[in-house]
Amino acid sequence: MRTIYETDEHVALREQVARFVDNEVRPHGAAWEETGMVPRAVLRQMGALGFFGIRYPETYGGSEQGQIASAILAEECGLSGFGGFSATVLVHTDMASPHLAHAGNAQQLDRWFAKVIAGELITAVAVTEPDAGSDVAAIRTRARRDGDAYVLNGSKMFITNGVHADLYFVAAKTDPEAKGSRAISIFAVEKGTPGFSVGRSLKKHGWLCSDTAELVFDNCRVPAENRLGDENRGFYAIMRNFQNERLVLGAMAVGECRRALQITREYVTTRKAFGGVLADKQAIRQRLSMLEARTEAARQLVYHAAWLAEQGGDAVREVSMVKALCGELVNAVTYDCVQFHGGAGYLRDSEIERMARDARIHPIGGGATEVMLEEIAKRWPA
Repeated sequence: MRTIYETDEHVALREQVARFVDNEVRPHGAAWEETGMVPRAVLRQMGALGFFGIRYPETYGGSEQGQIASAILAEECGLSGFGGFSATVLVHTDMASPHLAHAGNAQQLDRWFAKVIAGELITAVAVTEPDAGSDVAAIRTRARRDGDAYVLNGSKMFITNGVHADLYFVAAKTDPEAKGSRAISIFAVEKGTPGFSVGRSLKKHGWLCSDTAELVFDNCRVPAENRLGDENRGFYAIMRNFQNERLVLGAMAVGECRRALQITREYVTTRKAFGGVLADKQAIRQRLSMLEARTEAARQLVYHAAWLAEQGGDAVREVSMVKALCGELVNAVTYDCVQFHGGAGYLRDSEIERMARDARIHPIGGGATEVMLEEIAKRWPA
């Protein structure tokens, strides 16, 4: 389903990711749900295929494409039907590693970047805390300068890839006197650093094959050379990447909508009831058709926002619309698709039941719907 924004190169990427999903994800995703993680070998394979370097320089193994390519990767991952798989991949490609790409100096890039793109190092971003989610300025984790290092103390919560990542980009307050956003810095913290530990692996409602953790920093000594960018400028780096994060989450949700509709169409055209198949019922045909129309409208908005972002303009309004609209839509779509499956859709081994559970996080993670709507309201036309 090529959009008007896609080049032949984009189409080739979409086909390549779709083949990988068909051959390597759908046949094994249920087993990953049981183990609670996507195998490292699968992630390395994605790195070898170039999926982790779509936006990054060729110097380090990337292909230097734009945000439309990121949206394609996210949508095709969403079409896998396994939200935990998509989250594992997209946190690495579009939420965590961009901090290294945007703020890493030459030494830091030479040290880590090629391995990140190859899938040899998996990344996580640690901003959220028990009392600070969408309100990033409210974080309490502290980083105190001590000679040639910073000493980190605090905790992070709901960190995707938190258990199994190798490299964490951690937000911490570096100026105890400054208020709000003016005191935050970002640090690259490697697994195994003394004083850094996984407090616990969190059990979730959905995204079961995505590992999620609480992280603890107890006098964790991080070399000063691991700070990304300027001291006390981390808030702006976080805000910069939120736009990309929210865009790919919207594209992922669209992919999930498309997959839910796909399997539901297949179900209603074979499920017999009242002397015929369910698809013979006008009410079901029309409700599914409306969900398809809403999904396609949301999809066009995703790629329009990606195109705007690639032009270098201010796309905050459009990206906020994407995040709010798609996050709510995927819940509406999967809710109705469970209904159309009847009792079969309520069984734990049903694909649509899993997808409905996975969808619930979309209006919460990466910026709650309410926050996105306020961003839109701030930009109402005069």
